[in-house]
Amino acid sequence: MSRDILLKERWEQLVRILSDQFSQGEDLDLDAIIYLIGVQELGKLHREFKKDEKLNLMHIAICRLLEPYGYYEFDFFDEEGWPHYKVKEQLPPLKAGEQSVLMKEAIVNYFLEREVIS
Repeated sequence: MSRDILLKERWEQLVRILSDQFSQGEDLDLDAIIYLIGVQELGKLHREFKKDEKLNLMHIAICRLLEPYGYYEFDFFDEEGWPHYKVKEQLPPLKAGEQSVLMKEAIVNYFLEREVIS
């Protein structure tokens, strides 16, 4: 089975699992899944977030997801418990489709590590 087909199957499995758990019948999109990862990484699951905090959560998720690829490195937790990352290497210029595939791959790997999917 090709890598692309396996990624597609795992992505679809993950979207089904997360949508069943966190959505009212609609499939979660890429941004919603990134947001959920940010909330998970912050560890403050049961609270409301302001708009700027939601953007920060997505940034945390992206940093965490791209850390294994060598683009970011965890730096520290601030006094409020928010993780901070530093840039290790700039992302190469990617087309929208390439960016989407990279993020989906990183998300699938994140949930494989946590044994949510196989």
